[in-house]
Amino acid sequence: MVGEGKRMPDASRVAASMERAGEPDATGTARDVVVAARDRAVSTHDVAVSARGVGMEFNGFHAVKDASFDLPRGRFLTILGPSGSGKTTLLRMIAGFQKPSAGEIFINGQAVSAVPPHKRSIGMVFQKLALFPHMTAAENVAFPLRMRRQDARAIPERVDRYLDLVKLGGYGGRRIHELSGGQQQRVAIARALVFEPDLLLLDEPLAALDRKLREEMQLEFRRIQRELGVTTINVTHDQREALVVSDEIIVMDQGEIQQKAQPAVTYRQPSNAFVANFIGVTNFIPGIVDTVSGGAVSMASRGVEISGVVGDGRAPPVEGREASGAIRAEQIRIAGDESRLAGLATVLAGEVTDAIFEGERVVYEIAVPALDGDVLRVFDHDPAGHTQHDIGARVFVGWNARDVFIFNN
Repeated sequence: MVGEGKRMPDASRVAASMERAGEPDATGTARDVVVAARDRAVSTHDVAVSARGVGMEFNGFHAVKDASFDLPRGRFLTILGPSGSGKTTLLRMIAGFQKPSAGEIFINGQAVSAVPPHKRSIGMVFQKLALFPHMTAAENVAFPLRMRRQDARAIPERVDRYLDLVKLGGYGGRRIHELSGGQQQRVAIARALVFEPDLLLLDEPLAALDRKLREEMQLEFRRIQRELGVTTINVTHDQREALVVSDEIIVMDQGEIQQKAQPAVTYRQPSNAFVANFIGVTNFIPGIVDTVSGGAVSMASRGVEISGVVGDGRAPPVEGREASGAIRAEQIRIAGDESRLAGLATVLAGEVTDAIFEGERVVYEIAVPALDGDVLRVFDHDPAGHTQHDIGARVFVGWNARDVFIFNN
């Protein structure tokens, strides 16, 4: 438990319970529907971590600016952003390694700015695992229990239980150098969880692993978190990791929270152009806004009419102003025959300038004369296992208006 301190103010707690990142759309995954239902049931007593106007300033540079969010108990939150976005600084403030220069962080309703890290009941896994090489796997896992002066007779049983949890039963006697990279990760996870912390913090622990092992460990993190129900905050720059493991994602840029939402909402309904560009592969088509009617937008791009929807409700496009239409590469359809794209809002002719086979899909680059030769990236999932359109081939590309998010420039 965290130390005693002031409680989260009632007004803020009420406001926190009213904040919502947005409901999933009709195509949202089953997981997101369940998450949304749980959100509606969350009371202020179920909030594990809250940030209220948290900031961090270094010699006039604002590494984190006015960050506010709530994390319900038992949830998996990922803080996602590029290098320098402030994500690690925010995590370090939650851990207690840095004190906010503004605002307050609450853990289990208690303000923790004055609480040292070792009294916050937090387990951590870092990119550099900091395992003790002279100890066995079991001794590494037992270390936090011994430091907390737990009953020595009960330690071996608990260590075995957590090694079993991370699928390392029978490996307790091995030295760290005798374990693979993935097994060392599992030891670090078991060590962070064995003393049953209120909160688990993950600081890019998978960044050094190869792709296949990293993807396996992402699923392991998710399985373990669900099995234990421990509230977890993960920091990463890996968009796929964030989408795979998380109940919710916070996207940060330049020290500010850009969006907090469930994975499918973050991907399908980006709150601004940065989020649309940072997650996934997105094409941006510049133009001038013609009309705005409710959520529908029409803009002209070099004589081509582009229909779409308002991308950012807080700053909707303005008629006569510059804007950009954002459409993801997988939302663009490609065909050699224009008739196959009948019914789409926009259909344009183009030429294949590159075709990259990636196994489960082909990535095309299409130069579109009507857009002054601008190149669109298109993902074509190709079950036949071969490139269907050769470089230099004339093709047609098209998309639905609902898949184009139009943002102010």
